Formats: sequence, C-alpha cells, structure tokens
Amino acid sequence: MTEDFLLQIDSVSAGYGSVDVLHDICITLKQGELISIVGPNGAGKTTLFKTISGIVTPTSGSVTYKNNDLLTVEASRRAHLGLAHVPEGRQVFPALTVLENLEMGAFVKNDNPGFLANLEKIYTWFPILKDRQGQAAGTLSGGEQQMLAIGRGLAAEPEVLMLDEPSMGLAPAIADEIFERLVEIHQTEGLSIMLVEQRVAEALHFADRAYVLEAGKIILNGDPEKLRKNDRIRQAYLGM
Repeated sequence: MTEDFLLQIDSVSAGYGSVDVLHDICITLKQGELISIVGPNGAGKTTLFKTISGIVTPTSGSVTYKNNDLLTVEASRRAHLGLAHVPEGRQVFPALTVLENLEMGAFVKNDNPGFLANLEKIYTWFPILKDRQGQAAGTLSGGEQQMLAIGRGLAAEPEVLMLDEPSMGLAPAIADEIFERLVEIHQTEGLSIMLVEQRVAEALHFADRAYVLEAGKIILNGDPEKLRKNDRIRQAYLGM
C-alpha cells in the first residue's frame, strides 16, 4: 500500500448471501481528503460503507487502513481505530437525550479528558444540539436528527468520517446548512471524509475527488470539475 493512502479499498467484491452487490471496487482516501461517491439508488453505495464498517464481509479483495488489514478486525473494534460511520436514515437513539446520544457516540473515548472539549466543538458546529441537549432525540426535527447523527459520529474524534446520504429527506435549505458545516469541519479539523450522496451537484462541488458508482462498479473517478463536465454525468445526474 502506498503510504499516501489512509484507507485503500482494493478489488473488493461484496454483497449478501451468494449475490455480490459490489464488483471489483477500488477506492483510495488520503489523509485530510474529502471524497464523494455518487450514483443512483441500488448502485451499492451503502453496501460499500457497510463493508468498510465490517457489517458486510467481502467475497474478494482487501481493505487496508493505516497500513493494517481492516478485514482482520471485528466490526465492533473498527470505531476504536478511528473510523466513524454515520448511516443512512440517521438512526439516532430516539428515547435517549441529545447528550446521551453524543455520549454513546463517544463510547470509545468518553473516558478521555478531551471528551468535554470535543463536545463543545460539536456544539459550536451545531448550536441547536446544545440548546436541545436534554431533549429526547426522537422529538427532534429531521434536520436536527441528522445534525445529531453527525455529531455522534464526531464524538469519537475519528480520523475517517463516513457519511451515508446526509441530505436524505431534508429540505434543501437544511441540507445546504449541513453541507456547509461538513466542509467547515473538514477544512478546520483536517478530517478525512467519505461522502455518499445523491445530490450530485453538491457532492461534486465540495469534494477533492469523486467516484461514480453504477450497478456495483466504479464507472468514472477523478477530479470533480472534470466529472461535472462529463456528458454522461451532466445528462444522468445534473439534468443537463
């Protein structure tokens, strides 16, 4: 593995039962980079993140993180290595308070004296969470729950944050606000981010590099501006 790469997915095929959803996927992530993975529903984007997180076991290929074979690490231990997965659909703990959700996210590090300082950072990025910290997460709006899901991912102070469809089901203005916060966090903290997103224009605009996933295969990748000018992308995803 090249030392530049924090995370490397090499020739990975994976799926459910005997059916592969992903086919020979190759993706790299450098330290401090934001990459976007775009594509239609059913392309395999969520399966990709589940494979990195350990929920899905690949049938072939390798996943290397910080020069270590990630496939030898149990799913429950991967968060301890610095990987945080914010799943599709938010999946907050509805009966727990906002603060308790954040504490759950920081479970791997909440005995660290730096937790309270990190919590204040999260509250600075998402002030509504501080205002609602004693409120049950299930009573929050969709946008507030998405902010909480991201905050919960950040609570463990990860090196890699994987975000699966953070704009799903949100009003455009709320989605824009969340994207702006993510870019701010990426730039100020140097956090490495993998973003799966159906809002292709925004995903390409914010990314350092991008991959287009269709039917479980990477069909295009590279500089986002070049992808934005690609006729196939313009017609299929940008409505041009």
